[in-house]
Amino acid sequence: MSGAEAKEELGKSSGVRREETRQSQVYTATRDTLVPKKSTHTRAHALSLAWVFGKNPALPAFSLQDHDQLVVLYSGANVGVIYNHTTNSQHILQGHCCNISCICVSEDRRWIASADTSTTVMIWDSYSGIPVHTLFDCHPGGSVTAMAFSRDMKHLVTLGAVEVQRVCIWDWTKETDKPLWFIELSPIHGFQDYIIFNPNDSAQLLSNSKSEVLFYSRAKGSLQYFALTIKEFHDSATCGFDSSVFAQYSPGASQKGTIAGGSLSVFHLKERQTLTATGAGCLIVWDVTEDLAANPNPPSYRIYPIRLQNDPITALTVTDSCVVTGDTRGHIKFYDEELLILIWYSEFNLDAITYISFSKECAEEYLEDYTLEAKPLLIRNFVASTASSTVVHVDTQQGIPQILLQNGREPILAVACHPKQPVVAMGNQRGVLKVWNYDNKAVLCSRVFETEGQIQCVTFDPQGAYLAVGFGSGAVHILNPSTLQSDPEECFHFTKDSIHHVTFSSDSKYLATADTGKAVTVCRLQSDGGSLPRWAYMGRHHSHYKPIKDLIFGVHLDSMQPRLLSLGLDRRLVEYDLENSDLNKLVILNSERIEQSAVPVSMAWCPPLTAEQFLLVASDQYKMKLFNSTTKMCRKTLLGPTYGSPIEKAVVLPMCEEPETNSYYLAYITEDKVGLQIMPLDGNPYKSNAVVCHPTGVSTFACSYDGRFVFTAGTSDRTVLLWEISLNALEAAAALGGTDLMPFYTLIEGGRDGKFYREMENFFYYCQVRHQGTDTMEKRQLSTKIPLSEVPSLMRALAYFPTEQEIEDMHNEVKFSKYAETGKYVTDIDLEEFIKLYVNHRPALGLSSDELVQAFHVLGDRVDTGQAVLQKHELLELLQTRGEHMTEEEVAECFTTLLCISEEEKEGEAGQGGEQSDHDSHESDSRNSEYSLACAIPDEISMETFTGHILGFASSAEQSGRSSPPE
Repeated sequence: MSGAEAKEELGKSSGVRREETRQSQVYTATRDTLVPKKSTHTRAHALSLAWVFGKNPALPAFSLQDHDQLVVLYSGANVGVIYNHTTNSQHILQGHCCNISCICVSEDRRWIASADTSTTVMIWDSYSGIPVHTLFDCHPGGSVTAMAFSRDMKHLVTLGAVEVQRVCIWDWTKETDKPLWFIELSPIHGFQDYIIFNPNDSAQLLSNSKSEVLFYSRAKGSLQYFALTIKEFHDSATCGFDSSVFAQYSPGASQKGTIAGGSLSVFHLKERQTLTATGAGCLIVWDVTEDLAANPNPPSYRIYPIRLQNDPITALTVTDSCVVTGDTRGHIKFYDEELLILIWYSEFNLDAITYISFSKECAEEYLEDYTLEAKPLLIRNFVASTASSTVVHVDTQQGIPQILLQNGREPILAVACHPKQPVVAMGNQRGVLKVWNYDNKAVLCSRVFETEGQIQCVTFDPQGAYLAVGFGSGAVHILNPSTLQSDPEECFHFTKDSIHHVTFSSDSKYLATADTGKAVTVCRLQSDGGSLPRWAYMGRHHSHYKPIKDLIFGVHLDSMQPRLLSLGLDRRLVEYDLENSDLNKLVILNSERIEQSAVPVSMAWCPPLTAEQFLLVASDQYKMKLFNSTTKMCRKTLLGPTYGSPIEKAVVLPMCEEPETNSYYLAYITEDKVGLQIMPLDGNPYKSNAVVCHPTGVSTFACSYDGRFVFTAGTSDRTVLLWEISLNALEAAAALGGTDLMPFYTLIEGGRDGKFYREMENFFYYCQVRHQGTDTMEKRQLSTKIPLSEVPSLMRALAYFPTEQEIEDMHNEVKFSKYAETGKYVTDIDLEEFIKLYVNHRPALGLSSDELVQAFHVLGDRVDTGQAVLQKHELLELLQTRGEHMTEEEVAECFTTLLCISEEEKEGEAGQGGEQSDHDSHESDSRNSEYSLACAIPDEISMETFTGHILGFASSAEQSGRSSPPE
């Protein structure tokens, strides 16, 4: 089937009339459709993927075009990339939520199939870049490890990666979610990781594992497979195999021979033959003399081991009349049908070849075969991929390689943007540092640090004069950004602990680093007379007892002198006294614990939106807090983005000149996403937007100096993604969420018209009544506000139980909300302000019983049943001595309320003693109250007892019988 026929078939199978199909973008697309054209249209998304730096080294690159336009296809992270080397442009195939596990192209290069680790398969039109079909959950419970198109392009075969692998053949031109044929493979054949169709017969397929080859056929109307096994002999002259040995059909046999790698089995150009490469540089020819599918008990067939070369073969393919191999030394060799050498490319200085993809177009001239007949040879241009993610294009007429991509195969851990130029620096785990111009996508300079090891962090100083690099070895190099060269005196090695943070002060006079030794090191730029300024060591301080999560410089508002702060997993915010520090003497100014249970993970300076200076701190509980930069008092708590994982790092974008937008925005990353947030922060969920960037995790990110781009680096996918920012799109999305309190109503169960909101209103107005007194008959004063003293009770009535510290934070937030503008405290709050306070302070994901289970496992003792229990006296002691200490009276009051011990019970127990004095009566009441509690609280308290008997929560059995959770 030709490409045109496939297009028409696709249109028919989708129920589209021929007239409509002809007008579709897929049908009318040509090979030049993806050539970039200047466009001024407004982007519809806040973050749009604009460029992919790097590729997945485990997956191949394919040649799509190489005559008028040199175009290749490869994958990076969760996207496919159609890279036009001629125009230096990319078209990104964006649609997968998980990393791409395999990719393939049709013979005519028109159709592309990509599969991800969630077993979603997408078929794309390479001319238009549009997805034309999607297969969901093709191999449940695993991923797709290999795919291939049939030669007529109508069928697609997928190979699953679960323990019991399944081979499925799909008719992708029809709207169906069921395969035409499928078969499950026995695990005894090894893990199959490669599969192809027979180019001469689409009813036959071939797959291989590291140790065995499987031959498939559907000649009888159903898919069957047969194992081609090898018996190993010790004959070095025949590649370790005896040429007189027969291989036999053996579906359950285990093979002793070893195949060299992935795609190393192909169908020979001759009929009834297949080829398999081994790790010894040999080629095994399987001479199948009879159709295996037609005969359930086929006769033996002969195999021919042939030593082609001494180096292990790492790539094997066929094209036209040639068999082509690539090996571990980067050599590419062409053989004729008789496996005689024709061409040998050995001067390319490449590493191990992993895949070879030939051009669809034939060469204009033929190479002459050096035989007596002098037959013309048809040799196509090709693209070769290597183990180090290098991709080269070879013009076979000239024999000259052209490097299209050259990226390391190590994860990129460090990214930093120049403060004044369109330049970005990237450092990887092998110590390779590259500086790119991201406007023209060109490498400006690069350097390999052989002795220092992996690059953990990089940063430019605010003036762009220095580039600091932190290494896993503990070294810090200060480089010239233009040449990446450094003076030996500016290479420091004060610790053996890995450097994870490096930053400059705003005046470029201080450099600070944080390492895995939980210490902060500071250097100062010194100038001695007329000599050039040099960096001098000021000191290193173990200021935290847990890992340091962030390190930033700021300025004192009164003196504009630099100030340095560090934030650790120990929940401490430490400020260093740079003014009173000197050489070899680093002084700590103060150290504050800023969280009770949450763990702070990132901090940033808030832009000057108010008269006060605030420090923004994000935590692992999806909260962002504003701290007064001087007093370190928590002045505001806000609900952060809730996109599956909390914020890991946040940066305020530089001022952008884009019209019709607010002044400041926050860029952030979570575990696998990158997002934007409109400032000032208020907890409105519609003011935030995030997209999946690296499904396996983001290692770091950086923002361009002009606020137009964000760069994200993956932890293991070896790519850096360039995202273009559209602030107009972000503002438009926020406007769709509504104004005033409308966005906050959506955060309340049932919205404004729901039962929960009505209860909130009733409780709010009841607080007014309670504050004025419930026993009074005087005329009541109606008001729209309640005093701050009623806020804790109202929060608890709504099933949010704040700690005393959280109550103090809420009071301070309201009390000082207008102090900078008016100089007065706020002492009351209305319903609208309370709703914002409630949705921002309450736990973002609600209360979890898992936390209580974990607490009992940590604090309790194991009994014979294996259940963790607390003794009564231990529980009472913990409540009075740990955390926020409770007094004995507070403990008694809480248990009395929870266990519903009424005053009548106490009075009845006390009345049994007859007449008593007031003093004796008080002592008796106390003793009887304690006696009632002692009887009501069991001696051994399990988690079920604590939650069901004491707290009054429903048991798991009761909850399962309810249609909705209890309120």
